[in-house]
Amino acid sequence: MRRLLVLLVAVLLSSTLNAQISISLGFNIDRQPAWGPTGYDHVEYYYLPDIEVYYNVPQHRYYYNQGGRWISSSSLPSRYRGFDLYNSYKVVVNEPAPYRNHNKYREQYSSFKGRHDQQPIRDSRDSKYYANPNHPEHNNWVKQQKHNNDKGKSKGKGRGNK
Repeated sequence: MRRLLVLLVAVLLSSTLNAQISISLGFNIDRQPAWGPTGYDHVEYYYLPDIEVYYNVPQHRYYYNQGGRWISSSSLPSRYRGFDLYNSYKVVVNEPAPYRNHNKYREQYSSFKGRHDQQPIRDSRDSKYYANPNHPEHNNWVKQQKHNNDKGKSKGKGRGNK
């Protein structure tokens, strides 16, 4: 009976640990650009219908079509030099290599061209976005986290309760 109880506890702890790992890997708010839209805890790609470009959040790379080929770059090409990422509409696409299905996305989201009604992460006052290093409140958030952690530590030299 004791072995069964130990086995049951081990299984429960194991499943709890796996759930915690899965949850922590499922969020990437801190990796999203400050111009990304609020409301998404996890993003693989943004599709920008105004310029028909994709942005890979984990890799920080743009994918754009040039002469019938999809090019990957860490910055937008010069033809989009004046494009305002903060005020353009972004569609979240959580699918590998969505540019391979570009015709589908272009048709599906063509009505989003010219829309400017998304709040970028940079302008959000929701504290969950402060973890993003590009958010204007990030440094204050880091100080607050450090302060909170320091408050929990004992500053005395006592030996505790005996």
